[in-house]
Amino acid sequence: MKITIIAEVGLMHEGSVGNALRLIDTVADVGADAVKFQTHLAEFETLPNAPSPPYFKSESRVAYFTRTAFNEAQWKELKAHAESKGLSFLSSAFSIEAVDLLDRVGVAAYKVPSGEVTNVPYLERIAKTQRPIYLSSGMSSWAELDRAVEICRKNGSPVTLFQCTSLYPCPDEKVGLNVIAEMRARYKLPVGLSDHTFANYATFAAVAQGATCIEKHLTLSRRLYGSDAAHSLEPAEFADLVKGVRSISRMMDAPVNKDDLAAVGEMKTIFEKSIVSLSDIPAGAVFTEAMLGCRKPGGGIPAARWHEVMGNKARRAIPAGRALGEDDIDWRNS
Repeated sequence: MKITIIAEVGLMHEGSVGNALRLIDTVADVGADAVKFQTHLAEFETLPNAPSPPYFKSESRVAYFTRTAFNEAQWKELKAHAESKGLSFLSSAFSIEAVDLLDRVGVAAYKVPSGEVTNVPYLERIAKTQRPIYLSSGMSSWAELDRAVEICRKNGSPVTLFQCTSLYPCPDEKVGLNVIAEMRARYKLPVGLSDHTFANYATFAAVAQGATCIEKHLTLSRRLYGSDAAHSLEPAEFADLVKGVRSISRMMDAPVNKDDLAAVGEMKTIFEKSIVSLSDIPAGAVFTEAMLGCRKPGGGIPAARWHEVMGNKARRAIPAGRALGEDDIDWRNS
C-alpha cells in the first residue's frame, strides 16, 4: 500500500523565497512525497485584533501573515521547483481568496486546516475546484465533520481525512489512534494522521493501523523563529520517519504463511534438536529416559516425537552420542 508522506513546512520560510526553495530541496532529500505550505492573505483571513495562539505570541497574526506572504508569481516559482524535484505541491488555504490564488497556481491538492472545517462558504468554494482535498479534523466534532464531508462529496472532490489533535506538541494520550478506524468505518474514505507529537511513534502506529497518508511538520532547525519550528522534526528525524513508514508499508504489503516460514531448512536443522543416545544401547533394549536425550542439530528423529519413541525397543545396537534414525527403532509400541 502506498503511504503518502507530506512534509508540512508551513511558514518556516519566514517570507524568503530562497528559504522556501531550500525547504523544498530538503523535503526531496528526506524522501517525502509532497511539500505543503500555508497560504495566508491577512486582509481576507483575520481581523487586526485576532488573538495569537498560546505557543506563538511574538507578533500579531496580521503582522506575521503579511510579512511572510508570497505573491502569485512566487507561488508559481515554488510549485515549479517542487515538481522539478518530484514532489507534489500542496498548501493550506486560510480564506476563499487563498483558495482562488492556489487554484490559479495549480496546487496538486488542498489541505483544509482544522479551523476551516466549519467554514461552509469556504468549503463550498474549495470543493468546487474538484481538486483532491486533505481534510483535517483537529478541532471538529463528528457532526461538524459529517457536514464538511458531505459538502466535499456533493461537489465531487476526492477526500482524505486526517485524524488530528490540535495540540502543539500533542501528548501520546491525545493522539487518538482509535479514531482512524472510526473515521474509515463512518465515511468509507481514506484516512491518515496529521501527527503533532515530537517523535515518530504515532506515525508508525497509524501506518500499522492502515493510515494511507501522513503529515508531519519539517524544519531546518527547531531553533528557528516562527510558530511551528519548535514542534517540528529536523531533517534527519524526518528521514527516519520516511524510512520507517516505507518499511512498515512493505511489511503490510507482504502477508506471510506461517507454515511456509516454518518449513524445514538450514536454520531449522541448526537450531532444533534430535533424539540421541546418551549411552550405549544394546539391541532389543526398551528405551527409557535414562538412555535418551535431546541434542542439536535437528535432522534426526525430532524431539517433538519423544513420547512416541519411549517404550519401543532398539532394533540394533546403538552407540552412545548418536542421533537415532527410523531404522534404529522397532516401532511395535507406537
